[in-house]
Amino acid sequence: MTGTLEGRVALVTGGRGGTGRAVCRRFVDEGAHVYAAGLSDDCPADEASAAGEFLRFDVTSEDEVVAGIAGIESARGRLDIVVNAAGIEIEKTVEDTSLEEWDRIFAINVTGTFLTSKHALPLLRRSDHAAIVNFGSYDGFIADPKLAAYCATKGAVHALTKAMACDHGPEGIRVNAICPGYIDTPMLEQFYPDHVELADAHAEAERIHPLGTIGTPTDMANLVHWLVSDEARYATGQLWVLDGGLSAQIQQMRF
Repeated sequence: MTGTLEGRVALVTGGRGGTGRAVCRRFVDEGAHVYAAGLSDDCPADEASAAGEFLRFDVTSEDEVVAGIAGIESARGRLDIVVNAAGIEIEKTVEDTSLEEWDRIFAINVTGTFLTSKHALPLLRRSDHAAIVNFGSYDGFIADPKLAAYCATKGAVHALTKAMACDHGPEGIRVNAICPGYIDTPMLEQFYPDHVELADAHAEAERIHPLGTIGTPTDMANLVHWLVSDEARYATGQLWVLDGGLSAQIQQMRF
């Protein structure tokens, strides 16, 4: 690795999830001190040191977010990078989604991004390398069936990203969103139909992509790393689609 983040401090929400953990590992490899925020330290012991320092907080609780960021300031005195990777998916139509489910997915996917960003801003203003990366989705542009609430949250994250970039660009804080398509994580496996064998579902998912493959958490981490690095100093307010070309094409009929 190149040490491009040497000496910087990063906060990654959802940092023990599949993609979040890959982001944390990449940041650690590049020299950053990384806080992996989440509800539980679900990380194999042999990976813990390479996946950042666990920081427990619930992104839907303002008190816990404030306390977590205060702990970072006390321990490190700075914060340079925030990655809002915490998120969940609900596979239902609007009609089948309860108000409780609707409120919960918005609380995690949207309010969590808002709260973490809001309370990180005072520290980010002190940094010469301040960057926020939010996790959107190609489902914020187009829609998969039975993901109504999820699509709505990602559209909200996209709009919030642009608004924050406009508001805080003059303060030297860059804000971007990554909009992934199919990434090989447990969340994607949950989206596959129950009656289809996992290997068959995986193969069909690969088939519909122009590149003939689906993405990996490492692919996500690579783009996140670039966006928070100084190489991306002129990149802000953008929605970076990472989907193997999936949304660039009309789905083809199978004869």
